[in-house]
Amino acid sequence: MAGRAKRDGLDVSRLRHLKAVIEDDIKRGRYYGGVILVARKGVIGLHEAIGLIDPTTRKPVTKKSVFSLFSTTKAITNVLVFRAIERGEFALTTKVSEIIPEFSGGQRQHITFYHLLTHSSGLPSVFTPKPGMYIDRLDEIVAAICANVHCAAAPGEVINYSPMAAHALMGEAVRRTDPKKRSYRRLVEDEILKPLKMKDTSIGVRKDLRARKIVPIFLDRSPIEHLGHSNLGPNGAFEEENSEMPWVGCVSTVSDLYRFAEMLRRGGELDGARILSPAILDLATRNWSGNKPNELYKPLVTARGWEPYPAYQGIGFQVRGDAICHGLFGTLTSPRTFGNYGAGSSLFWVDPERQMTFVCLTAGVMNGVDNIERFQRLSDIAVSAAT
Repeated sequence: MAGRAKRDGLDVSRLRHLKAVIEDDIKRGRYYGGVILVARKGVIGLHEAIGLIDPTTRKPVTKKSVFSLFSTTKAITNVLVFRAIERGEFALTTKVSEIIPEFSGGQRQHITFYHLLTHSSGLPSVFTPKPGMYIDRLDEIVAAICANVHCAAAPGEVINYSPMAAHALMGEAVRRTDPKKRSYRRLVEDEILKPLKMKDTSIGVRKDLRARKIVPIFLDRSPIEHLGHSNLGPNGAFEEENSEMPWVGCVSTVSDLYRFAEMLRRGGELDGARILSPAILDLATRNWSGNKPNELYKPLVTARGWEPYPAYQGIGFQVRGDAICHGLFGTLTSPRTFGNYGAGSSLFWVDPERQMTFVCLTAGVMNGVDNIERFQRLSDIAVSAAT
């Protein structure tokens, strides 16, 4: 796969500047630290750990630091869904209620897996299906979604990012249709992590990773709690060992997430392990939402004085799109650039035209709009290094 940095294809001085910008942001207190990796054609040009885990312990971030991926976990679940589709266990056009019969009634009856993957299901953007409940057990979450979460719009009508419900349902669907009847966690391990040799990645905080795991600190106080059965605090679900949260529950390192992203860049294969077909990735990495905005983010960006912009939603992935507008992938990446992100701290993208891969995981969870500005700037600097 990727070796140590070569000088062809990436401007080393631009990459040094990228590191310096991150160092300056950390010095100014915008966030605590992070690990960044930039590669082109499978050759790593920059891989640096910068700053601290938190301002209290003063421990440095390292390249082996383990981060909560938050919603970047959705990319893992997407790949499981794609594999199930490629095996014929269900289809993009399959109604969710055919696999999960208790998820029926009203407009929910018409929601397909395509709707879930494109955030166009019409379900509301809820972070928990029932106030105050624990979120770390998939069976409890799915039951609560079926009992409490109903459509606020007709399927296909609007793009409204689903923080939780869509991927909880998809995680349950791949579990129910698996011929071997494996758990969601075991499916991730067998189908993705082991073939890709992602040894420092797990669903839930595996015991051997705990010492390196960074406990996320939210820089802005959030009214949203993420409760786990062990009662480890308002965000304790992210520290549970046995959690199964297909929407936010993965932990990983930058090196492992890079292997995952490289598999996608290479059309679904890495080091001889074929995870997906090029056909499904070609379909998934197009814009399927037209010029519709993302309803969840629209009030956040208008409050900052920005014009609402297209959601640019692929099937499971976000894509860069054509407009010059605010975005995590920057303004200089090619229109087919795609990737996933997680709450104020994690991002990967792949630019297929320039054959570039960008991965960044950070400590100190920023608010949504500041995070967009941060990663837009870092992404533009990174892609400017392509020669």
